[in-house]
Amino acid sequence: MKTPCILLVLSFLLPLWHFEAKACTAVIISGKITSDGRPIMWKNRDTDHLDNSIRHFKGEKYAFTGLVNSESEGGEVWIGANTAGFSIMNTASYCLKNDDVPADMMDREGRLMYRALEICATLEDFENFLDTLGRPMGVEANFGCIDAFGGAAWYETGNFSYVRFDVNAAEEGFRVVTNFSETGDELRWKGVERYETACAVFRGMNDRGSLAVAGPLGIIDSLSRSYRHEVMGIDLVRDSREFLSRTKGVVPDQDFIPRRSTSAAVAVHGVPAGGDPAETVLWAALGYPAVAVTVPVPVSEEDHIPLELSSFPVSSENTFCGLAGILKRRLVFHFPEISNYSEYADLNFVLDNGNKGTSTLACCRRAEAAIKEKFLPIYREYCDGKLDEDEYLKRYDSISREFFPIYEKAFELIAELHKNH
Repeated sequence: MKTPCILLVLSFLLPLWHFEAKACTAVIISGKITSDGRPIMWKNRDTDHLDNSIRHFKGEKYAFTGLVNSESEGGEVWIGANTAGFSIMNTASYCLKNDDVPADMMDREGRLMYRALEICATLEDFENFLDTLGRPMGVEANFGCIDAFGGAAWYETGNFSYVRFDVNAAEEGFRVVTNFSETGDELRWKGVERYETACAVFRGMNDRGSLAVAGPLGIIDSLSRSYRHEVMGIDLVRDSREFLSRTKGVVPDQDFIPRRSTSAAVAVHGVPAGGDPAETVLWAALGYPAVAVTVPVPVSEEDHIPLELSSFPVSSENTFCGLAGILKRRLVFHFPEISNYSEYADLNFVLDNGNKGTSTLACCRRAEAAIKEKFLPIYREYCDGKLDEDEYLKRYDSISREFFPIYEKAFELIAELHKNH
């Protein structure tokens, strides 16, 4: 017998703790288990900096594209890929630090990743970079990396040392990471609930054979828009009809993978071992994933990022992150900022496909299907050698002007419904 609604009612009795916002969920999927041999890195970013952009940088050795805080003028990146085929991301860890390094010397993860993207082409380069970096490194994090030579690994990294975990050697072919490190103090582990949910989702996909063919869009849709909660045994997307019919459609915003503090979901689609690094694509959904649309961005020597993705210093309503922020406030987190009301999420518009005729999840998927339909034929021609890189990027520039209008159009119906709600 299914009991999601009973468990949901019990969840309302749970205290609404306020957790540190720097709490991401991420995975590396080895190219050994994907159908095309290409590794995938995915990160669901949680942060106090909710206004995010995708930017292009000219590094010391390599150009790179990455996720940044919109107000940033450079020097920090939170997930990115460079023209050598090297990609890096991080999750904060809260159990590695056993030293007296002061707080003002910490939190240098973004700077470390920016520098790595400038100078690293391989995992070996990254390890040499860590080995020669001054101590203390000013970090307490898990760094995930892939390269164009088949490398895929996580590095649990503290101020004075690191431990490598080879994803290619993982029995399941993937490695999920949240906000703890296996080599750290188990009493200080954070994000275990999200870790268990993500692992369950990936294992289910693996068992069904869908993980191998999911690709970046499938990963973002399955994880960043999941309202599964492994601790409580509920899956509100799967059981949305029952949930919405027997409750008010409101849940505590606690320990789901997407949360109020989620600023972006990004997936890097790498290349097979020995492949052309120019075929790397960064897929980015800026904003709360249930109302954000994922956009492909080629990783190239020159800047080809759509203007609506690369806002500086703030995102207006005519940008991907700006529009997602408006939709998030109007449709999901619209409760007063008093008492504990702000700790709840309204999932009526997120999940409903009933008498309102749509849902934000359906809107996102509709827009992504339209964007994918425009991008993939050009990308496949390039990968098949039918287009050179210049023509590929020229055509990308042409179609990418249509991406944001596609996003706006997909949400027109739900915007009208909201006015009458």
